[in-house]
Amino acid sequence: MKLVLILLLFLAGCSTTVPVARNFPTAPELLQEPCKNLKQLTGEKISIVDYTKTVTENYTLYHECAAKNSAWLDWYKKQKSIFESE
Repeated sequence: MKLVLILLLFLAGCSTTVPVARNFPTAPELLQEPCKNLKQLTGEKISIVDYTKTVTENYTLYHECAAKNSAWLDWYKKQKSIFESE
């Protein structure tokens, strides 16, 4: 009789379901930073040197932002596929 009670307790313990809350992972801080604003030329007289320097800096800012955006998309797709496969 005791054996039956012990067996029933073990079976009852195994049949309970525990709700598991899965949370989607948070993105790295570096990928959450917004892109920097592009530089603008100001003033009435603008030399070709100033123009070239500003354009070069803006291209650099754009390519940094594009790389960060690509990293964000890659991270998100990988994390989403891992999250959905579990």
